[in-house]
Amino acid sequence: MFGRTTPPAFEFEGRTLDFKVPRIMGVINATPDSFFDGSRIGQAQQAAETALKMVADGADILDIGGQSTRPGAETVGIQTECDRILPAIEEVRSVLPDHPISVDTFHAKVASRALDAGADLVNDIGAGVLDPAMEDLVAERNVPYILMHMQGRPDTMQNRPSYENVTEEVLAFLGQRVAALRQKGATQLGVDPGFGFGKSVEHNYQLLDALHQLSTLGVPVLAGVSRKSMIYKVLDSSPAQALNGTSVLHAWALDRGAHILRAHDVAEAAECVKLHQALTMSRLQHTDD
Repeated sequence: MFGRTTPPAFEFEGRTLDFKVPRIMGVINATPDSFFDGSRIGQAQQAAETALKMVADGADILDIGGQSTRPGAETVGIQTECDRILPAIEEVRSVLPDHPISVDTFHAKVASRALDAGADLVNDIGAGVLDPAMEDLVAERNVPYILMHMQGRPDTMQNRPSYENVTEEVLAFLGQRVAALRQKGATQLGVDPGFGFGKSVEHNYQLLDALHQLSTLGVPVLAGVSRKSMIYKVLDSSPAQALNGTSVLHAWALDRGAHILRAHDVAEAAECVKLHQALTMSRLQHTDD
């Protein structure tokens, strides 16, 4: 059993998102080529409909992205990314005026325009390394910023990833990035170990088992395992068949202190959170006895 920490809340536009209970980030991909086709949307109206269903199912944050980051994905560029996500963000904001929206991008210019369009926080697989201008942006705008570890770039990250100790190296990298961003003036930070981003299946499970160590950074920890290859490669299946495996890994991530589950299937993730809360309450009552 691993202890659960409560990191500082995210604040935006007079609203607060605390982490007294685990939160769910619903994935909305405004892309034609994301690895799980069930998360893809086309027109902005479809994004709004998807967002409304996700919120009804229990999503606390809606994560909208326009650049696929699956291994080997084509880099589409800033303008195409904006063309994909800005109408979606504006449409979602119009139907959900107060619900947290995250922009999933590693480009500072895209993040800036998305924040202007109504997004509240930035989810960056590049951790401010792929685009160093991101550091100044999130510090100046004072927005929550989730930074992820990745070995290499999206087009090279799965070319024989190698570590001496994956947990120690990921923790060290994230700690360094958190410190650097705080020096820039960014105060609302979260971390993501980057399951599947420059990691083998074995690396992913080593990280998952040691996920509780990331809580030592004192910021929210995001776990993004939903329908990933660490599930379907082990089960010899596919992303479409990886929902049950996703729920299993979500439960393990929650038990190791994850504060945010980034999920394609919000209703099922919400059930994991609810059941884990029941387990947590039982443990607390047993301790009190």
